[in-house]
Parts: sequence; structure tokens; C-alpha cells
Amino acid sequence: MDEPAAPAETPGGPAEKPADTGETPADPAPAPADAGKPTDPEENPVAPSDEPVETPTGPAAAPVAPADPSARPADQSTPRPGATSAAERYGWGAPLPASDEFDYTGPPDPAKWNQAGECWPGHAGNGGRCASRSTVKDGKLVQTGLRNGDSAWISSKFNQQYGRWEARVRSEATGPDNGRQYHPLLIIWPQSDRWPQDGEYDFLENGAPGEQCAEAFIHYPHGRGAVQQEYAKEKNCGAPLSEWHNVAIEWTPDHVKGFIDGTEWFSFSGGARPGRKNIQDMPSGHLTIQLDNFFGGNMQPATYEVDWVRIYSLDGK
Repeated sequence: MDEPAAPAETPGGPAEKPADTGETPADPAPAPADAGKPTDPEENPVAPSDEPVETPTGPAAAPVAPADPSARPADQSTPRPGATSAAERYGWGAPLPASDEFDYTGPPDPAKWNQAGECWPGHAGNGGRCASRSTVKDGKLVQTGLRNGDSAWISSKFNQQYGRWEARVRSEATGPDNGRQYHPLLIIWPQSDRWPQDGEYDFLENGAPGEQCAEAFIHYPHGRGAVQQEYAKEKNCGAPLSEWHNVAIEWTPDHVKGFIDGTEWFSFSGGARPGRKNIQDMPSGHLTIQLDNFFGGNMQPATYEVDWVRIYSLDGK
């Protein structure tokens, strides 16, 4: 695609948050390597007690839920089969060749994905979007956000007007909570790079990794001025986003719908008025996967994992 000479700075999500979940150029010049992987928090093991341990004799106590929903469940390192997908439930047909199962090792497939440089300026200038922070290993795309603010961004080289996209994803914090969390996102971004004129569909955007409920921000195509969007938050959330979920969007001439594990959780349509088009009227768009920084440095480290991405046309061919 014909990309601009510098990364676009555009907002995504709530109007009050800093601007930009936007696109950036496809062929940046090399820059110095990133600051490297942060060290893990220090462990403070407790010495064994000299006192005997009492064995409880009453009924077993109920397990205590973890205080931090982004804490990694023990069985999540490998995606588990069997979760319902929207494609299976609604018969979306065969995935298009632009899909990616991530069944290889190394950088994301350059035939399918545009990469960031090393590093582009991050969201609203916060940290960097760095090619080294997106890698494929163990059958997954793994994006990492470092303590210094550097994180990850890739965009699909395939675009279409209308279609369906689905990805199996999970996210988790990997350091202590300091209130400066990364945002894991799945976006359909306008191929034109015209924002807000051609809209933006953030069909997954959470203010922290591993949150209990998914959120989305679906932007109208509209003129300059205040952000005009619809917000959705998942109800009856079930397992947190630190566990694997299938997250999908269906975009047709009539609506924009979101699905989690095959269940519809939002649907928007229409809404045209002077100065803006119907919400489903983006001319053409492509998928981006990004771990955005809204704060700068001293971030809570995080990991964002993608088991697969599957892209479908509306006619199932």
C-alpha cells in the first residue's frame, strides 16, 4: 500500500484518551536496536518456618480467586483446542490466503505483514513500535511490551471493503502493577490512512492486559473534530482475557458486529448525520495487531499472544 512518510498519529478508543491507534509507514530506515528485555521482578522467597504445620481437619476451604485477573493461568502457555469460533458457528467458509496460522519461527511472514522499524515512534509518541518486539515462536505470534515503553505493531498487507476477521488471542501483565499498562488491540484500520474521515474499527481494545471483560471502540467515518464512536463492553464475561479467546468482527454493507468465542457481543449500524457517514461506511480496511503505550516510560511489562489470524470474504470464497 502507499504509506505516508511518517507514522500517522490518530486516536482510537475513548475520546478522553490520548490520540492515535493509527498506521505508520511500511519501509522505515533502520534505527538503533531496542533497549532489550526487562529483568523480571525480584523474587523474595520466605524461609521455612521451624514451627510444625497444622493439617486442617474441617471441610476444605474454597479456592481464593487471584487478586489480579491478568495473572497467567497455569495451563495457558499452549492454546487449547475446542473453543467455538464465529467462523464455525456461522459458516464463514474457508479462510483467505492472507490468513496466518503462525506455524513457523522468526519474524511475522513478510508476504502477509508490514512490520514496524526499529523503532518507530509509538502511540502519540510514547515509547517505540519496534520490529524486534513481534516474533513468531512455539506456534504463536508473541508481542512484548517492555518496561522502557517499547512495544509492538504489525499490519496485514491484505485489505478489503467488508469481510470478516477472527483471531485467537490472550494477553497478560508480566511485571508488578504500577498503573501504567499497555493496551492490547485488534483494529480494522482504513487503507487510505485517512482518520477520522474513513473511520476505525477497534474490535478489541483493553486498557490493560488480561482484563476480565473485553472492550471495543467502533469509530464513525466523520470530519475533523470530536471523536465520534460507539463503545462496547462485554457482559457475562466468563474467563478473563489472560485466557485464550476467539475474537472476531463481521463488517457488511449493513452493520459492524463483534463476536467472542462465537457469541455476538456488539452490533452497530447506521448513524449517518451531517458531517459523518454510517458507521459501516469505511471505504476499505486492513487488520492491525498492536500493543499500545499511552503513558511513556516506566510501563508495566506485558505479553500479547496470537495463536492464529483468519480472514474471510463475505461470500465465503
